[in-house]
Amino acid sequence: MHVLLFAPGPGTAARVPVLACADALGRGATTAVVPLETDAEVDAALARAAAEDARVVVAGGDGPLRAVLRRMVRQVVPRGGDRAGLRDDRTIPDLPPVGILPLETTDPGDLAGRLSLPRRPGEVAAAVLGGSIRRLDLLRNDGGSVTLHGAMIGAAGEDGRPLGWRARIDVDDKELSDGSEPLVACAVANGGGYADLAGLPLVLSADPADGLLDVGIALPDGHGFEVRRARGRAVSVSVVSSEVPFTDDTVDGTLTRKRTWWMEAGAWAVYAPE
Repeated sequence: MHVLLFAPGPGTAARVPVLACADALGRGATTAVVPLETDAEVDAALARAAAEDARVVVAGGDGPLRAVLRRMVRQVVPRGGDRAGLRDDRTIPDLPPVGILPLETTDPGDLAGRLSLPRRPGEVAAAVLGGSIRRLDLLRNDGGSVTLHGAMIGAAGEDGRPLGWRARIDVDDKELSDGSEPLVACAVANGGGYADLAGLPLVLSADPADGLLDVGIALPDGHGFEVRRARGRAVSVSVVSSEVPFTDDTVDGTLTRKRTWWMEAGAWAVYAPE
C-alpha cells in the first residue's frame, strides 16, 4: 500500500502532527510527505497518487482540503459535456477517498469536527490504513470551486445591521424570491455551518449525505425577519442589486451576476474509523 500525505502551506510538512501521522502510516504502508503550495503542485501530486494507486491524506484545515478537492474535480470533469456512464444526479464520477488530518487538537466547527472524524495522527492513520470509506455529497458552484460547509450571501453596515439587497432565488423549481422583495441574507448549506441572523437560524438542519442542499433566506417584516426555507439539488441566485457580498466557506467575494450552486450526491469520500 502507498500513501501520500499532502502538506499544503509553508512549514506544514514539519508540523508535529504531520510527522506523527507519517510515522504511524509508515508502519503499514510506504508513505511520503508531499509539500504543496501551488495548484500546479497539487495537480502533480494527484497525478502521482493516481499513478501509484496511493491513498491520499490532506493535512491542515478545511482550506487545504477544499483546494485539493477543487483540483480533483477539475481533473475528472467530463470534456465536452460527455456524461456517459454518470448517474442522473451527477456531473462528475466518484472522487477517490481522502484522509483528513486536522492540525488543531479541537475545532468542532471544522469538517473533521462536524463529521466526527478522528483528529489524533495515530487514529487518522488507522482509519486510512484499515478503516471504512464514508461517501459524502459535494457542493459545486459555477465559479469553478467546491463548497464544503456552505455560503452566506449578504452584508452588514458599520452599525452591525444587515444591509438590504435584491435577487431572484430559485431552489430547483421553487421560487424563494422573485427579485422584487428586499432581502438581508441567504444561506446555502451542505451539512454544516448553519448560518443564523441575529440568533435566527436560516437553515434548521442539513445532512452531508442526503444528496440535497439546504437554503434559507431572510426578509425584513417590520418586527424582525421572515425566513423562507427550501431543499433541493440546485439553487440559483440572480442579483438585481448592483453587487452583493458573500462568503463561500471562508472565501469572500462579490456577486454581480447569477451564481449557481448544485449538489453532487455522494461524489467524494473520507476514510473513517470502522
